[in-house]
Amino acid sequence: MLNNYERYLSFITGKIESFFEKQKPYIFCKKGCSACCKKGEYPTSNIEFNFYMKGFSELDFNIQKEIKEKIEKIKIEKRNHNKDGIFLYECPFLTDNSCAIYNFRGIKCRTFGLITKSKEGKLKLPFCHKLGLNYSNVYDEDKNTLLTEKFLELKAEIPPKIFSVEYDFLTKDKFQEYYDFKFGDKKPLIDWF
Repeated sequence: MLNNYERYLSFITGKIESFFEKQKPYIFCKKGCSACCKKGEYPTSNIEFNFYMKGFSELDFNIQKEIKEKIEKIKIEKRNHNKDGIFLYECPFLTDNSCAIYNFRGIKCRTFGLITKSKEGKLKLPFCHKLGLNYSNVYDEDKNTLLTEKFLELKAEIPPKIFSVEYDFLTKDKFQEYYDFKFGDKKPLIDWF
């Protein structure tokens, strides 16, 4: 089943990479920028977790040890966390501001940085725009809108665009049926350990 998931992942990764390429004038993701890995829940399906662990098994023993220690620390922090709020934490696979399992990263990680729609159908920018990163050069925070004049100033070929790369969409049954695998349960990454 993992082989079928990898076929699916190869397909969507190709699509996602083309979306990032088309949005290049607005994207500031680069190696070493790990803002998206510093504080999150990291929704993960069962099959994604198994894929993570495949990547984890290929890591150097010392890096595995470091990740295991981070996992234990996060689990303790979660137990001591106020149960009413969402528990946000640094991804345990983040080492030296890089993803230790980058080629095995999940769907949410592959799509982060693009504009999507919220469940209510509203424009949803990646939070990193507030850090002067993705889409910050064409977004007006006060008006909550993308500015056409800024796009024109950049002389970009394609305007900023909303993409259907929401996690819920990309983990729909139709993909499981077509590629013959099951995502399985979905929960925050730390809850799989």
